[in-house]
Amino acid sequence: MSRTPLVAAALVSMAALLVTSQPSSAAPDPAPVSGAIFTSDSSGEPVNLNHYASKRDVYLNGGPGINAPDDAAGLPDGTYYFQVTDPSGRTLLSTDPIECRQFTVVGGVIQDATGPCPHVTGEDGEDGGATVQLFPYDDTPNNGGVYKVWVTPIGSYDCTAQGNKHCFVPRQSKTDNFKVLEDATVEIDARFWKNGVAQLGMAAYWTDTNGASNVKYSEYAPELLAFREAHIEAVEPGTHVVTVGDQDGCTISKVRGARGENVRPGRDGLYRVAVDVAVWRAGADVTYRVEVTCR
Repeated sequence: MSRTPLVAAALVSMAALLVTSQPSSAAPDPAPVSGAIFTSDSSGEPVNLNHYASKRDVYLNGGPGINAPDDAAGLPDGTYYFQVTDPSGRTLLSTDPIECRQFTVVGGVIQDATGPCPHVTGEDGEDGGATVQLFPYDDTPNNGGVYKVWVTPIGSYDCTAQGNKHCFVPRQSKTDNFKVLEDATVEIDARFWKNGVAQLGMAAYWTDTNGASNVKYSEYAPELLAFREAHIEAVEPGTHVVTVGDQDGCTISKVRGARGENVRPGRDGLYRVAVDVAVWRAGADVTYRVEVTCR
């Protein structure tokens, strides 16, 4: 979305006219690993469009994030590895050994960084768990300042698997993108409409260009430039897939893709929308929209 003051003010005014709906239960999660991750600062507070002033400011949060329904799952309990790469996953940017990049999840909440050389942690003010600093990692080679954080269960860490990214298997991993020292917005926004009102707490599942996944929820947070859409932020060029399905408060009647095409459901009832993200042009703000009509 545009971040100019005029447009932002207009969006705030439009959003104020909408009636806030209650969060609803998510659609069935199509990903092999359930739950979600996102980045934040050390306090666990989401950061505007995943843009950070310094690499040291970026912390991992276990999700599922603000405006998620009460029954939305965090990561399954267990121990996980994490890494930071460029958006393609080809370049490993994390500089310390994998044993240093561990954390544990209990009750869907990150409890602590673990291993022989654990990362710095903060306290998540939202769920009382921990946030985990991603630093140290190298500068991204990406022109748009984009980084990708990966999380995988330690049992899924496999250096022999076909298509692995530094031993992280995409289908068994959660990812999220963020930017450092670059303000341009390139994002996918999924909006859910019911009787002309944009709905909160609706789940949109994102599969990135590597085949890794995450889940975002539609939210209203004007300070984060979120106006009742599910933000998928700092997306890299290539084909992404946004998957939506029926969930409490939204029986889908129509899905329109980013090119304006109507999308049909698969045999499992889920709508998979291919979103082709163009190569980023310096200084350009770009939003790709997926529009969902509910009944």
